[in-house]
Amino acid sequence: MGSFFKECEHPRSRWPKCPHPYKIRYRSATGKQLEESGFTDRDKAIGRLTEIYNEKKAAPQARSKAERIQKYGTMRFDEYVEEWKAGQRHLAVSSVRHLDSLLEHHLYPALASRRMNSFDHKVVDGFIRTMERNGVGLATQSNAFDKLRSVLLDAHRLGIFPDNPVAGVKPPQYDPARAVIPSPEQLRAIRTAGDDAFMLIVDLMSGCGLRNGEAAAVNLNNIVADNVYRVPEQVILSTRQYGPLKHRKAGDYRDVPLPPRVRETIEWYAETYGTVDGYLLRQPTDPSKPYPHWGMENQWRRIRAAGEVDIPEGMVLYGNRHFFASNCLSNGIPITDVAEWMGHRSLDVTFKIYRHLMPGSISTAARVLNLNLVV
Repeated sequence: MGSFFKECEHPRSRWPKCPHPYKIRYRSATGKQLEESGFTDRDKAIGRLTEIYNEKKAAPQARSKAERIQKYGTMRFDEYVEEWKAGQRHLAVSSVRHLDSLLEHHLYPALASRRMNSFDHKVVDGFIRTMERNGVGLATQSNAFDKLRSVLLDAHRLGIFPDNPVAGVKPPQYDPARAVIPSPEQLRAIRTAGDDAFMLIVDLMSGCGLRNGEAAAVNLNNIVADNVYRVPEQVILSTRQYGPLKHRKAGDYRDVPLPPRVRETIEWYAETYGTVDGYLLRQPTDPSKPYPHWGMENQWRRIRAAGEVDIPEGMVLYGNRHFFASNCLSNGIPITDVAEWMGHRSLDVTFKIYRHLMPGSISTAARVLNLNLVV
């Protein structure tokens, strides 16, 4: 670390009482020998040596941070994003396609050539205002802002920005429209309005909360208990092949409740039509391929066009999955469980879509909480 000493005639044993100042000798970070003097006691000399040692110890880290700032701070936004994308290995194929679309149509046209170290809250806010002026939908604005925020927070962790560049920015206020949900009576009519494959899909969506593609990948082997169905994959719209769940990497799964009625439908369908490696639904013209999305969408359009079934105004096929959430929340099942079963990325997504379905109010809460307070 260095040494301390006195340049006087007194022996070392007398230094504590001798009036002459202490000196220190040490080597700098470059290896050069240096001296400092004027320390009135030994503790101050040792304290200065300790300070120099700590500075030298931190120097490599400081140099490393400075090198990162120099390298990435001057990088163009599109160059940085391409490097950042390489680390997003958890994204499903559909998520990558969505990201690429946002980059191509919104982020790159406005920000591609901008140097990373030039971003701050004003630049981010200006990007949002540009989307507003261009008439970009609120849902797309929200998604584009989320991607930009992820990139900039990654750069912030590298030390490019001293302050969070999105702090204080008001994000686009996207509020999903209320889900259109069928009544139990309407659902009973909808499930039998198409063929048996359509009925199976409606049962899986309304009874287990599966997405369209997840229902298309239904497999008899995924019944892991009498009342539990495991969802490990879906039919990907872009590839028409089995792939990871939305927002999940390959191998991830979620377990959902399996009502007896839905289990009976699965087992009846398997017994009636058979399975291929456990899969119940296959492409009608080529059983070697997964069940196509158009198989259910075409039937849904025909059912709506026929006008023979009472379908709520504005309801889409996805409304059968909304029924699952409605059924859970109206029967007091915690929204945290509903979010997990539906595979939402965060509880906030579930709350935004279904908050109007949650029973209760301040007055109701006051009445319930009072029950255990009455003496």
